[in-house]
Amino acid sequence: MNKLTVHIISHSHWDREWYMPLEKHKLKLVDLINDNLEMLSENPEYRSFHLDGQTIVLDDYLEICPEKKKEIKRLVEEGRLVTGPWYVLQDEFLTSGEANIRNLLTGCREAEEYGKNCRVGYFPDAFGNVGQMPQILKQAGMEAVVFGRGVKPVGFNNEAGSGEYESAYSEMYWEAPDGSRLLGILFANWYNNGMEIPVEEEEARKFWEEKLKSALRYASTKELLFMNGCDHQPVQKNLPQAIETARRLYPDITFIHSNFPDYIARIKEESEDKLSCVKGELTSQDTDGWTTLVNTCSARIYMKQKNREAEALLEKTAEPLCTMAAVLGGEGYRYPEKKLQYAWKILMQNHPHDSICGCSVDEVNEEMGIRFRRSMQAAEVLIREAAEHLAGNIDASGLMRQYGVCHPFVVFNTAGWKRTGIVTAQIDVDRDYRANLTEAHDHMQSLSLPPFFLVDHKGERIPCRMQDLGAVFDYELPGDSFRRPFMARRIQAVFEAEEIPCEGYKVFALVPGEEGECKTEEERLVTGECRMENAHIRVVIQKDGTLEVTDKHNGNSYRNLCYFEDTLDAGNEYIYFCPEGNKPVLSKGKEAEIRLAEETDFRAVYEIRQKLLIPASADERLEQEQKRMVDFQERKAGRSREVREMELCTFVTLTRLGRKVEIRTEFENTAKDHRLRVIIPTGIEKEFHYADSVFEVVKRPNRHRAGWKNPSGCEHQQYVSAVCDEKGGIAVANKGLYEYEVLPAQENALAVTLLRSVGEMGDWGVFPTPEAQCPGKQSAEYELIFFDGDFPDSGAYEEASMFQAPWITAVLPPAGEKGEKRLPSCESFLEWEGKGIYLSGLKKKDGDKDIMVRFFNGTEEERELCLKPAAAFGKCRKSNVLEQEGTVLEEKEGVYRLMVKPCEIITIGMKE
Repeated sequence: MNKLTVHIISHSHWDREWYMPLEKHKLKLVDLINDNLEMLSENPEYRSFHLDGQTIVLDDYLEICPEKKKEIKRLVEEGRLVTGPWYVLQDEFLTSGEANIRNLLTGCREAEEYGKNCRVGYFPDAFGNVGQMPQILKQAGMEAVVFGRGVKPVGFNNEAGSGEYESAYSEMYWEAPDGSRLLGILFANWYNNGMEIPVEEEEARKFWEEKLKSALRYASTKELLFMNGCDHQPVQKNLPQAIETARRLYPDITFIHSNFPDYIARIKEESEDKLSCVKGELTSQDTDGWTTLVNTCSARIYMKQKNREAEALLEKTAEPLCTMAAVLGGEGYRYPEKKLQYAWKILMQNHPHDSICGCSVDEVNEEMGIRFRRSMQAAEVLIREAAEHLAGNIDASGLMRQYGVCHPFVVFNTAGWKRTGIVTAQIDVDRDYRANLTEAHDHMQSLSLPPFFLVDHKGERIPCRMQDLGAVFDYELPGDSFRRPFMARRIQAVFEAEEIPCEGYKVFALVPGEEGECKTEEERLVTGECRMENAHIRVVIQKDGTLEVTDKHNGNSYRNLCYFEDTLDAGNEYIYFCPEGNKPVLSKGKEAEIRLAEETDFRAVYEIRQKLLIPASADERLEQEQKRMVDFQERKAGRSREVREMELCTFVTLTRLGRKVEIRTEFENTAKDHRLRVIIPTGIEKEFHYADSVFEVVKRPNRHRAGWKNPSGCEHQQYVSAVCDEKGGIAVANKGLYEYEVLPAQENALAVTLLRSVGEMGDWGVFPTPEAQCPGKQSAEYELIFFDGDFPDSGAYEEASMFQAPWITAVLPPAGEKGEKRLPSCESFLEWEGKGIYLSGLKKKDGDKDIMVRFFNGTEEERELCLKPAAAFGKCRKSNVLEQEGTVLEEKEGVYRLMVKPCEIITIGMKE
């Protein structure tokens, strides 16, 4: 019989920024790496150090100590410094599917550049794990996955429950919805069970008696894992001596200074069929619900909103638009791979779990705000350059011949599906480049402009709302000459662009002259007092500001939609907590001020103003409880008697062609210690609902399991959550609002968190966070989508995904500029079909000319994907998330047809 083997893995869980800001942590990191280099150089018994699964720690270190790069690369290649596969240890739920893939691509690439990539997925401190991670990691060639949360360990000798997310052992299998399965290692005794091992025999004996017992309680084999380190833990310099002491005390046990590749290999040799399997997302479903940390989804919501905006600029706009420009735009444009990688890296530096979760001190979030702006600034430059290059190659001569003088511009759709929506474009009808900008301004301002009307690429007139913006300053930055400032006379056009092709564009033009007849055949959108209606839905705004909506397609009627709930939050950045006896403040039943803010042929907007009197803060007990580190569950704080008036201004929009209601709520937060949610009662009697996650549409029960004690049952979402029955239902899409809850006792309402104000970080110390109270002006954008049938096949997810992507416009240069115009006035770069299949990403392969397009099957059934790339492409191959070469796909008459397995993530490489 094999002896017990104790695998001691040295590490330091490195939160890049958390209870201290980045630079303070970074200087400590330099000490940590320097101490490791010394230990690895001088003590052969100190075999290796695990760099927490993220390559950014080496990037940060070498920024200060670049002279150590050669030594670092040698040690990584030798397997003594173990790095990868991630760039950062992200929060999986608060970063998009494509952001998770960019993180993996970057980490694997950098680890190989340093010398060797560790093929072990690593999530020591993730606040839950997304269900598709085993599939992602298996496609990336990972051998196993290691995680610290999500599964409840019960112990082999304990009475195991019947939970699907319990495991007798710290070793198990983890299976994704598509059936992909990986060996999983749970830190059942956390990732610090081997920290600070004593050298002195008496202390060592006490240490090992306790630690061995704890490890054996959960281990399925005789290979025991001990993690020698913890958060920002310095190197244990006397570890070799401590191991020697352990060997003397326990001669029948093998103690080795180990690493994850060796440990995983031994586990695979020893493990048998006795391991259980957990499936799908791991969010501590089988616990009492108090420590899931899901409420980090709503801490510092303003940062989550910036993250969503920045992700959308890169993955839904810059990457596909740059790809289109590189393939369709002809000469003079090169895909900006390195610039895109740079913008992604800046953004991903905000994705470590303690950063993006908003559970850090205020200084961290101040720096995050700067990084968001930097990433978005880079993305905006790349978007503009690609759009202008494409616009310079589009032929609008047909409109010129039809109308003579006109001002053509192009609308790009990079959202993944054919799209209809409201577009705002700014068009210069004249420019003055003279050196004296004052004279140029006055000249532009003095122009007497004719009336304009709008036409599409076929020359057909369409409704448009125009505004003369007057003379404005702008400039050009030519690639071959000095900057060119100018003054322009600028017109802003707002209109409903109909059926812009998938990953494509359509040309429009402003034409001088009387508008003439271009009314739509539909009746007015405003059909009565506080009533809006189009061909799909009818919206009635009640006196208290709630909405009553009738879906004309299936007859479903929804009442009391979008009232607001404000409650006490005596918790912290990690956890929402409202002590018993504190009643919510509701807007329902209180009269609102309602006015028609806009009505055109294509859009109607109502403004709803509501005033809530809410307590100014928690009462004085909360501050004392925070200072005394009273556990949040033991807090007795109530709400203060002082009240503040919070005015909620909500804009409700109905468009001519949409089966949806777009909503924006604005308010100024002057209160503290509270949570604000919008409540959407569905009235649909179902025991489950849907929400999207990373490459997945998750079907979740409305009520949590029997052991759940937390009165709050919040969940994660990416773009949307929905409730439906056989006829259809309602989905609530969002922009950066990652937290929702289903309220079974309130007509299965969807409650979406708009704001959570708290005053402390929480966790292990007293860390006040006044900026986490989110003072000042706040806004939230969300959308009610009405649909037929079951959610995954309804088209509602597609609408929610398109809701994230901005429209991009560019003015076509005058005829004759930039040479021959080769592109038609309306074009699709990529045509595809697949019910229940969703497009996720479109980009060029890193370091290659291949175009990579990624889809995932959002259903539990096999579905057919039909793909028709632009004519410029050669053969298509099935790839993986690391964009590696795969099998050639069969093509017939320019169309590729392939079956996509249930819940499969599929990446296709297209040869340019």
